[in-house]
Amino acid sequence: MESSETPKTMRARELQLRLEQGEAIQLVDVREEAELELARLAHPVLHLPLSRSAEWVDRLGELLSRDRPIVVLCHAGVRSWQLGCWLIQAQGYGAVWNLQGGIDSWSLEVDSSVPRY
Repeated sequence: MESSETPKTMRARELQLRLEQGEAIQLVDVREEAELELARLAHPVLHLPLSRSAEWVDRLGELLSRDRPIVVLCHAGVRSWQLGCWLIQAQGYGAVWNLQGGIDSWSLEVDSSVPRY
């Protein structure tokens, strides 16, 4: 269930269209480094692994603009949902989306060259 306290859901095809249209979306990937090596988007992504949040949490305001939409992704959409909720509820970010199904859905719906794992 979506509310103003949780991220909106975005499907992979919608994200693809918005990126192709040149929308200034901030993509945030919360997966681990090893997961990035397995599969990654062909778009600039801010890597904020949840397991290393102590390394980036104090710099969040420098890393993420409040003036641009944010789409958070992970492998299947669970960890990204958690970060999205935290961005909204604890950090006061407004325009936050969770990539439904994560990088796995991107591989299935948009770009089959992105490996599934």
